[in-house]
Amino acid sequence: MNEKIKNLTINMGEINTLEVMRDTDYGLFLEAKDGEEVLLPNAYVEEADMPIGGLVDAFIYTDSEDRPVASTTLPYALLGGYGYFTVVDYKSYGAFVNWGLPKDLFVPLSQQKEHFTIGKKYVLRICLDEQTNRLYATQKIGKYFSRDLSKLELKQEVNMLVLAQTPLGYKVIVDNLYEAMLFANEIFEDIKKGDYKKGYIKTIRKDGKLDVSLQSIGKKAKRNDASKVIVSLLEERGGKMDFTYKSDANEIKKIFALSKKDYKRGLTQLIESKKIELLESSIRLI
Repeated sequence: MNEKIKNLTINMGEINTLEVMRDTDYGLFLEAKDGEEVLLPNAYVEEADMPIGGLVDAFIYTDSEDRPVASTTLPYALLGGYGYFTVVDYKSYGAFVNWGLPKDLFVPLSQQKEHFTIGKKYVLRICLDEQTNRLYATQKIGKYFSRDLSKLELKQEVNMLVLAQTPLGYKVIVDNLYEAMLFANEIFEDIKKGDYKKGYIKTIRKDGKLDVSLQSIGKKAKRNDASKVIVSLLEERGGKMDFTYKSDANEIKKIFALSKKDYKRGLTQLIESKKIELLESSIRLI
C-alpha cells in the first residue's frame, strides 16, 4: 500500500498532497513542505477525514479573485490534459467554459481558432500562464503534441480523446501527448467527437504520428475480446439471442459492436470451449 507523500511545493493545476495545518471560519489551511499555504473552503471540508496534521489530496486553481484555492472536487481535466468543454459565457476578450468547478475556465480570444458560441462544445487543453500563475484553456493544441514516439510500443493500451472526424475516420489525442488516427473501417461501435475511449497502438509512423485501434491487436486478442462481448450480452439478455453465423453483418455491428469476421471467430471459440450452444436460429449460454 502506497503512503501519501506531502508535496514539496504547491503546484497550480495539479492534484497536491498537503498537510492540514489549521482550522478557520472559512475552511482548512493546507501546507506544502516549503511552508506555503492554501485555503480549502468549508464546502470541501470533511472533518472526520481531515484532522489537523493529516494529509489531503486537493486540486489547486485560482478563485474569482485570482487567489490560489484548494478543491477536493476535480475538474474535467488537469494541467496539460484535454477535455471537451461547453462554453457558458462569451466576452469581447474571450470565452468561459464549464470544467466542473465553481469558477469557469477562461479561454482567451488569442487562444481560439474560431468564434466560440455559447452552448457549443470544444476540445481544449489546460495550460498555465507562467507570469500570472493562472490556468487557462487553448484550442490551439497542435504545438503540444509530441513526435518522440520512442517510449511507445505496438499493441500498447492507451487512453484516447476523440478530437475530430475526417474523411478517413477520426483524429484522436493519445495519453494527452500524441496525435493519432483511428480509421473508419476499423470502428464497430458508436463514436463521436469528445468521447473518451480505450485503444491500442496499431502503427508507429515515421512522420511522428500514430495509428490506433479500438480493438486489441492480434488474432488471439480479437477472438478473446469478441468472446467477452458475446458472453456479456447473452448474460444481459437472459442467456439466449437470435443470432447465428448467418446473421446480418450490420445487425452484428449494431448489437455487438463487432465486425462479422471477429464475431464469427468469437462464436467459434465459445462453441469449441462449450460455453455457448448454437441452435437453429439462436445462440444460448450453456
